[in-house]
Amino acid sequence: MATVEIQGITKQFGTGQAVDGVDLFVNDGEFFVLLGPSGCGKSTLLRIVAGIEQPTCGEVRIGGRVVNELPPQARQVAMVFQSYALYPHMTVFKNIAFPLEVQGMGREAIGQKAKKAAAMFGIEHLLDRKPRELSGGERQRVALARALVREPAVFLLDEPLSNLDAKLRTAAREELLLLQRRIGTTTLYVTHDQMEAMGLADRIAVMHAGRVRQLGTPQEIYDEPADTFVAGFLGSPPMNLVAHGDVIIGLRPEHLVPKEVYRGQGKPVSFQLNVTRVEYLGAERIIYGTLEEKFGNAHMLARLSSDITVSFLQGRRYEFTIEEQAMKYFDRATELKIRTRPL
Repeated sequence: MATVEIQGITKQFGTGQAVDGVDLFVNDGEFFVLLGPSGCGKSTLLRIVAGIEQPTCGEVRIGGRVVNELPPQARQVAMVFQSYALYPHMTVFKNIAFPLEVQGMGREAIGQKAKKAAAMFGIEHLLDRKPRELSGGERQRVALARALVREPAVFLLDEPLSNLDAKLRTAAREELLLLQRRIGTTTLYVTHDQMEAMGLADRIAVMHAGRVRQLGTPQEIYDEPADTFVAGFLGSPPMNLVAHGDVIIGLRPEHLVPKEVYRGQGKPVSFQLNVTRVEYLGAERIIYGTLEEKFGNAHMLARLSSDITVSFLQGRRYEFTIEEQAMKYFDRATELKIRTRPL
């Protein structure tokens, strides 16, 4: 196991800047997630740590040692790609064993380590099959076993679950977290999926336009977003952002409830919402609407649990209430979070 330190990493491609002065420290044994939309620089940063890309400037340290000049095979890292990159002509056993063969390890030791890695992922019964004979979830497990068989100091995962269907993705996420907790390997995980990030991470670095916009635990980032980008990126549905004077008001949809069922302990703040659509999702409803004219008829969403049975008609206006302390405020010019202030 090892720490990973990223100091002032910048990466330019021509005139474009994919990574812009990133500084991060990943603790030994930590599950650390790089989260952001496509093109934000998260995969490029991961490839720099792996040694697949060279930074324009800055240093990468693994276990306290600068590794900028080391090739990928000398960095004690293992990487799993989105495509899994399995060798189609090899059996599962051969795919898992291949990194050890490249290292020149003896046949008996290779067999023991490959079977042990396969057993950790429950795929020991698939060792004689070829990748084309496997499901997406099974291929993902083979790719993880192949990475783990080298006993790396750092595990690098680049959207490894994105090719799985929703049900299998949830199960695979749970298995991956349990595995990481068991083996304790320092893990850097790249994803654009906020649910994956929130469910897996010890800490999250939210990236946008090559920079880290916020670093913290899942709860810190969700409850106290540093700026409007983070506020609007996390959450399903995301935080409502309503411009009002020189501030932007942030309201989580789940904190808004019809006035008649409000049971908050703090000071209530109410908004008039003209309902335009109601979306039924079984365990919850999403209420779509527009605010009154003094808020520029801004769009707003409320997420109501199934135990709130208030009926809504399209085109009618209803009063929604939120506890004042649940509201967030951002400077309209800088879009950075500011101290709470009343309307």
